[in-house]
Amino acid sequence: MPKRSKSKTAQRLASDDQRLPPKQSRVKHSSPPSSLCFHSPVSLFESLIQPMGTEQFFQEYWEKKPLHLQRSDSSRVSYFKSLFQLSDLQNLCSRGLDYYRDINVVRCISGKKKLLNKEGRVKSSVLLKNLVQNKATIQIHQPQRFKDELWKIQEKLECFFGALVGSNIYITPQDSQGLPVHYDDVEVFILQLEGEKRWLLYSPTVPLAAEYSVESEERIGRPTHDIILKAGDLLYFPRGIIHQASTPAGVDHSTHLTLSTYQRMSWGDLLMDILPSLLSDGSSNDISLREGIPRRLLLGISEGLDTRRRLASALRCLAGQMESEMLEARSTNLKRDFIMNRLPPYNQQLLTPSEKIPVLKDTVCLRYKDHMVITVEPSRERSGLQFPLSHLQAIRQLQQADHLAVAQLQLPTEEAKLNLVIALWSESLLDVL
Repeated sequence: MPKRSKSKTAQRLASDDQRLPPKQSRVKHSSPPSSLCFHSPVSLFESLIQPMGTEQFFQEYWEKKPLHLQRSDSSRVSYFKSLFQLSDLQNLCSRGLDYYRDINVVRCISGKKKLLNKEGRVKSSVLLKNLVQNKATIQIHQPQRFKDELWKIQEKLECFFGALVGSNIYITPQDSQGLPVHYDDVEVFILQLEGEKRWLLYSPTVPLAAEYSVESEERIGRPTHDIILKAGDLLYFPRGIIHQASTPAGVDHSTHLTLSTYQRMSWGDLLMDILPSLLSDGSSNDISLREGIPRRLLLGISEGLDTRRRLASALRCLAGQMESEMLEARSTNLKRDFIMNRLPPYNQQLLTPSEKIPVLKDTVCLRYKDHMVITVEPSRERSGLQFPLSHLQAIRQLQQADHLAVAQLQLPTEEAKLNLVIALWSESLLDVL
């Protein structure tokens, strides 16, 4: 039987690195039919960017340039509005929301962000007063905690990208702007839910930026795009694209959803993640990496061409061994962060084992394959369900097959086959067909 990790439950990170409480109970409301397809992560993304095709999007736009999709069909407009609207605020505030953790009240004044938060619990009457009288923007952190449909969207997108997806709701009154000119370190998808929002986009000063930064209007030049987003529209732009957004005069208010992903997911981030284990494994096999550095090198006395050559030679050697598969490139922190902080399957709270305990003659299939990550790690680094290495091939069989007879599992004994499927069944990860 497997061993379950005893590591502490990790909580999801917001885009501004604030720790957030887990998903809360919520009141369900009737909603219009979804204009998105939740059959699979791929179908969800395809329906999100319709009529653009997925292949065209990644070839022409992803990490390259902005995309504005205008969709005015009534079904999509109604569905987007059901995701979140101004009238939801009163019900939301009745659940015990706090300033800073759950909600920020902000306004851009003279090119700077002014925070108008109070202390403690949020009252809807105070929020609406700020919206109307102070022309402030209401920013709601990680709203999927309160809206099931948003949770479903983000969960599927995390499966599609293989990366965490964050979200914020912004409600801005007419003739007002919430945030100053800035760029982000995430890929951004904007869904316009209510009203209209004017977006000015500018060429990046730091393409594919790795950090968030505010930019001065003197540096940004003329906008490359001047876009009015209307209900049902989608706007995408890569990290590093400078932008600002405001609600036009004459529009009562704007509500939009920001979905963001690919924070710290670059090749450089992956290299920083794998190099420690790569060097550790390489040093155990190569005596030259275990030889001492020159005397007084750390004092800056022996630096020079020979040191640089020696380091470059060692890196080339490691690269060659990795390319020839003598060394394995193992992601540790990136993968662990994703696994521990991603959203669980939407209806996880309803999970119970199927009524029938699997036996040798049964045919079975895995649940939630999109959420399964198989890793081979030292026992001290493991999280989740743990199995002996001898079970790896059998687990991959289950992962790759639509359904499989228990007797066909590649394990040496009938007892081992039954132990594996019962362990998965008891965790509600296996259906008996």
